[in-house]
Amino acid sequence: MPKQSPIPEDYDRPFWEACNEERLVLQYCTKCDRFQHPPKIRCDKCRRADTIEWRQVDGSGTIYSYAVIHDTPIAALQPDQPYNAALIAITAAPGVNMISHLPGTPVDKVPLDAPVELIFETTLATGQKVPEWRVIK
Repeated sequence: MPKQSPIPEDYDRPFWEACNEERLVLQYCTKCDRFQHPPKIRCDKCRRADTIEWRQVDGSGTIYSYAVIHDTPIAALQPDQPYNAALIAITAAPGVNMISHLPGTPVDKVPLDAPVELIFETTLATGQKVPEWRVIK
């Protein structure tokens, strides 16, 4: 499935640069002792920017929920409809969920609570790598 090619901005550039190195980094607020995603300019809870740092996590997780997309407005994804959009709960970052298409998992055959492993796929338009998760068999 072709992926959209994100264009990094200053506040999320560390996330995308780490993806290109096949590493997952997440924002962490040292004041609130919590991870957050997607990246923001400041902490969602305390609203401070000076307490945000980037921490690497291994990316393991479980499938929390999913939906099957039958009619997307995103032109690049329309040829692959229907497709899975799964919500991945990141084990090392409680409260952080990320979305994955679950490469290798047939549409509507998503095993809830299944363990997943992090992989990276390269987007065609810019070569930017994006995180995806695959079910551990």
